[in-house]
Amino acid sequence: MINKVVASAAAAVHDIHHGASLAVGGFGLCGIPVALIQALHDAGTSGLETISNNCGVDDWGLGVLLTDGRIRRTVSSYVGENKEFARQFLAGELEVELTPQGTLAEKLRAGGAGIPAFYTAAGVGTQVSEGGLPRKYDGAGGVAIASQPKEVRTFNGADFVLEESLNPDFALVHAWKGDRHGNLVFHATAMNFNPLCAMAGKITIAEVEELVEPGELDPEHVHVPGIFVQRVVHVPAGTPGSEKRIEKRTVTVDPGEAVMVPPPVPSPAPTSQARPGTPGAVAPSRAPEAAPGAPSRSRLVESTSKEA
Repeated sequence: MINKVVASAAAAVHDIHHGASLAVGGFGLCGIPVALIQALHDAGTSGLETISNNCGVDDWGLGVLLTDGRIRRTVSSYVGENKEFARQFLAGELEVELTPQGTLAEKLRAGGAGIPAFYTAAGVGTQVSEGGLPRKYDGAGGVAIASQPKEVRTFNGADFVLEESLNPDFALVHAWKGDRHGNLVFHATAMNFNPLCAMAGKITIAEVEELVEPGELDPEHVHVPGIFVQRVVHVPAGTPGSEKRIEKRTVTVDPGEAVMVPPPVPSPAPTSQARPGTPGAVAPSRAPEAAPGAPSRSRLVESTSKEA
């Protein structure tokens, strides 16, 4: 078997040319091939067409390439977390092919399985099938490029739209474990789109956190066999510049603990010097008593995202 390990991320992406198409794995910021994306950015490659569930955020993931104007076209499903993406799209600088998420996944899977096209019910009766969905604006509010109508056929009394599969020039993926033959194992949320991209690419490049020797991976645990992978680069967890970011930080109160109540506002000073209990007297204020057994403080729990 061929040893597919290359020395660095830069060496792994050296032949990705101007105008290349590439599928990029990950879900949000989970399981994205950060080292390979950064190496591609450092190489100065531009005019790219990307295929990805989303297009990163403004300063991370594919957003790094997008911000520098390296991406000319993208096929994506969820693009709502990137302000620069929205700006470029509306300004006519970026072409966008919005695709239903399940359809995008199947387009990649079908491409990897050698299936040129398939029928699906997703998008029937909408601009996805009927055409007219804006793909690129002219910068003045008009539509420069719109989607074309797709073939619709009826099977067993229901309509289905024909979708073509995807086979990009390259695929960039991030795996938890991999061996020198290219067999890959993904972890948790990183299973989203990474295996599909790996199958679809004509040349698939995988960055792996843990590199093992052939035979160390249980064959039953391998998600993508090495037949689909051409290059492997070892990027250990914690490598500078490849940290795992949290897309959205959210804090919440632990359901088992009480919410902290601000101290009570002091009552106005008494208007009379009469003793408490006499007409015109104001009783001194008292802080509300805590409920029996209630904790004295609350704990903030920061949600984190799991990633391979």
